[in-house]
Parts: sequence; C-alpha cells; structure tokens
Amino acid sequence: MKKTVVVLTGAGISADSGLATFRNSDGLWANHRVEDICTVEALYRNRDLVIDFYNHRRKEMLEAQPNAAHYSLVELEEKFNIYIITQNVDNLHERAGSKNIVHLHGELSKLCSTKDTSKTVEIDGWEQAKDSKHPDGSLLRPFIVFFGEPVPNMDIAVDIARKADILIIIGTSLNVYPAASLVHFVENNVPIYIVDPALNDKDSVLQYPNVPNIIYPYPYRASVGVPLLVKDLLNK
Repeated sequence: MKKTVVVLTGAGISADSGLATFRNSDGLWANHRVEDICTVEALYRNRDLVIDFYNHRRKEMLEAQPNAAHYSLVELEEKFNIYIITQNVDNLHERAGSKNIVHLHGELSKLCSTKDTSKTVEIDGWEQAKDSKHPDGSLLRPFIVFFGEPVPNMDIAVDIARKADILIIIGTSLNVYPAASLVHFVENNVPIYIVDPALNDKDSVLQYPNVPNIIYPYPYRASVGVPLLVKDLLNK
C-alpha cells in the first residue's frame, strides 16, 4: 500500500520559475501596500488598480514555466500518494503534471463573483476586463483570498494533513496563518522534510519548537533541494 505524502508549498518554489514573492525586500509588497491591492475594501475603492495588479501577475504566471522542483514532485507519484497544499496562486503545479492540488489562497487562472466568491469561472488568457461580469450579474473579481477573508479550503487541507505519512515543506517560512497551523495536524510520528535555503539543522529545530516530529532539513533553494529530496525518498 502506498504511503501518503503531503506537500506544503509556498512562494519559494515559484521564485525559482522567476515569479516574484510578496514578502521579500524585493518582492511585490515592496512596491504596493497590502491595503491597496489585497483587500475587499481596495477592490471597491480602486477596482482598476486591483484588477491591473492581478492581470500583471497572471501575465507573469503564463510566461513562467514550471521548474525542476515542480517536475520532481510529479515523479513522487510513482511511489506515493501525493497531495499538494499550496499557498501559491499560480498554476505551475498543474502545468508540471501534479494531480491532487489544494489552493489555499485562490487561483490566478480563475475569476469569481463579487456576490459569492465560491462561484468561479476560468479566465482565457491573462487580462480581465474591468467591466466583466459573472453570470449572476455581479462584477467579476480575481479569485484571490484577500486579507481578512476566510480561507475556504482550510478544512480540506487539515483533513489531508491528518492523513500524512510524510510531510514535505517547500519554500515557505510558515509565517502566514492559518496555513502555518497545518504542521500541527500531522501525527507526531510523521517525518517532516523542509526544503529552504535559509535552513540548517539548528535553525530547523528553533523554527518549530512545539513540533515533536523528526525534522530533516534540506538547506537548498527549491529547484535544487526538491530533486535531491525526491531522489532520496524514491531510493528508500
């Protein structure tokens, strides 16, 4: 019987495909205030700015390509049942060929109703027209979980985390809640593998002081560390 591997990914895996992160000093937040582009209030206050911002993100996403980390995770499906829980809003996991993917913070490839964000539609290309409407008559908005909004897939992610025989964390410092809490839903005997260039053995223990699990750090950027980790897991 195949073991279940749950993979939690963040901005670091997409950064190796050339997509800017939000929180680094040179990331997207460096040029924009959260209040101006990632809140419901911003959408109503300056709809054009918000739509333009996510149009640009979508264009960048479509120009980017999955990297070695994305493709290596697909290889794991030969031996394990793989579930990917991602904080990223791009579709690089899908384009690499991964199957079971849960997006916590929304998807750039979709738009949704401003009346009911669960009502989504696919967008063709990268540009959302400012006056585009959902079939329910409301204006469409990016299918992004704005700050202050609930994370609709969190319960699904928690259920998946509880099934893990192995947990892999890639490219996320787990500073954003509720996603950061997922590490506490895996069983105590589940090994945790962390791929992050900022990590070393000491750092990994300090970062998770309340996690009883054995932690295996891979202190590399995603496109280097994930292929190494996948090779190790496939050879065990």
